[in-house]
Amino acid sequence: MALSRLKVVFQRGIKGVILMMLLLNCQSKKETLPFYNTANFTAEWIDIHNPKYKQIHTIKPFTFQDQTGSLYGSDSLKGKIYVANFFFTICPSICPKMTNNLSILQGKFTQEMDFKMISFSVTPWIDSVETLKKYGKKHHVNVNQWHLLTGQKEAIYKLGRQSFFAENTLGLKKGKDDFLHTEAMLLIDRNARIRGIYNATNPDEIDRITQNINTLLIEK
Repeated sequence: MALSRLKVVFQRGIKGVILMMLLLNCQSKKETLPFYNTANFTAEWIDIHNPKYKQIHTIKPFTFQDQTGSLYGSDSLKGKIYVANFFFTICPSICPKMTNNLSILQGKFTQEMDFKMISFSVTPWIDSVETLKKYGKKHHVNVNQWHLLTGQKEAIYKLGRQSFFAENTLGLKKGKDDFLHTEAMLLIDRNARIRGIYNATNPDEIDRITQNINTLLIEK
């Protein structure tokens, strides 16, 4: 009888340990953001001790001109958290919505030096430095925090599709002459890794990305 009771206690103890481990695992996932290593945006929580940690997808180095005429890119963003999206100044549909929502996001982090925003023009043959400058003034873009970038079309498109996965898996199948058009905004961490994807036309997503930015700001 005593042996049977001991067995029950032991089994309950094992179940308790398993439950605790599951709870801790779930809590860990809630407190950290996943990584996105592929264009289908499958969320992966990868511990620093995992051999896969060193193979996490990173954004390739880039440099373009911003609305002030200055060169801006990966070197300027080292150690920074940033949000990236793709737009064009004469876009009549999704871009105005994205810009309005990004303006709201900009206002939430005006005092945060470790956070930046970048918007790549997908019509760089139209969006010159001067055009971006006028667009930025019209939409109250803070030139110290939000950089509107223009440059070589092929380089922007390749970066958008192969590094940022801007059009998901569909973008990887497109040719260089196919137009790049997406409502996605991507959250990039201090080590140039993708940590979130959001619909920039949806105002509700601004609250979600704001919370995730704050999570990354305290992440070691």
